[in-house]
Amino acid sequence: MTNLADLTTPYLLLAPDKMRANIARLQSHMSTLGIPLRPHVKTAKSIDIVRQLFPTGKGPITVSTLKEAEYFAEHGFTDMTYAVGISPDKLLRVARLNQSGVRLSVLLDSKAQAEAVVSFAKRDSFNIPALIEIDCDGERAGLQRGDKKIVEIARILHENKQFSGILMHAGGSYHCPDKAAKEAAAEHERETAVAVRDDLLAAGLPCDVVSVGSTPTAHFAKDLSGVTEVRAGVYVFHDLVMAGIHVCSPDDIAISVVATVIGHRPDKGWIMTDAGWMALSRDRGTAQQELDQGYGLVCAMDGTPYTDLIVSSTSQEHGVLSVRKGSKAKLPKLEIGSKVRILPNHACATASQFAGYVVPDGDELVYWPRINGW
Repeated sequence: MTNLADLTTPYLLLAPDKMRANIARLQSHMSTLGIPLRPHVKTAKSIDIVRQLFPTGKGPITVSTLKEAEYFAEHGFTDMTYAVGISPDKLLRVARLNQSGVRLSVLLDSKAQAEAVVSFAKRDSFNIPALIEIDCDGERAGLQRGDKKIVEIARILHENKQFSGILMHAGGSYHCPDKAAKEAAAEHERETAVAVRDDLLAAGLPCDVVSVGSTPTAHFAKDLSGVTEVRAGVYVFHDLVMAGIHVCSPDDIAISVVATVIGHRPDKGWIMTDAGWMALSRDRGTAQQELDQGYGLVCAMDGTPYTDLIVSSTSQEHGVLSVRKGSKAKLPKLEIGSKVRILPNHACATASQFAGYVVPDGDELVYWPRINGW
């Protein structure tokens, strides 16, 4: 690859030093707590990045699509959790992976799913490890603590040698801006998981896996007694949503979209760029936070944010830069052809708009491909 100035914008720029610092920070915290980390690779979807997490290992990892599972299996990863509720039509692909030597666990929260897994596994006489999804905060799928269906489903799976344990995701922690609230969310997640595990044990059912995790709770957990593993994903890059709830600072964000100034509308206080929602995504995850970052925070190419300059609106291939409402900052002088870096609201969503990462690493400029799709 040549140099950044020669690249056609928009492109996705990765700062490897920031990424490695983010990885080291969470790994250090997990090591202090004595709990294994099962990183969620849905954010990166790139073997070059996941090798930063596992230089020689084969996992464990978490995936969000079967395409991810197949891709990482091709690169030698053998311990995976598919952390999206399983549907019967996907079981053939799951079976092929498990029969190839991969241990791919599936997730479910209903008797219908459990019976489908059991029926499929019996038909071909093999094992599909299954986890029951638990809802700890009303944010997503799963069964709530105390629901009798948890034991019923676990028994169906256990009697057919398919039951591995429980899994939950504290999505509510994304709404916790202060430290105490994030610490409380982490403890509530842990306490719920342990209580469900104890209910299963009391019913005579094993529960080998007690899996919890979100990027906020992983960073702010103080005690993980009873938990067997933690999952987190966006921490590898971080983003403005994480900065908005003080899990990181904007300076920790490892990816940005590089865009070119293509026009001006002085009558409206706009600077136009070539990065619209096709590059930035439509994610507006900071809209309900204390500081609304529009579709992204605008920085100079050295990473320094322009004062209160955000992407205020987008169309497919146009991004409109303007000063945040209520700010007294002035619009910077950015001539036609100038380059800017835009920090993303949601790293997973923005990264998914691109086929790979442009990476200035030491004296080299390299390209790390990623996968998309299902």
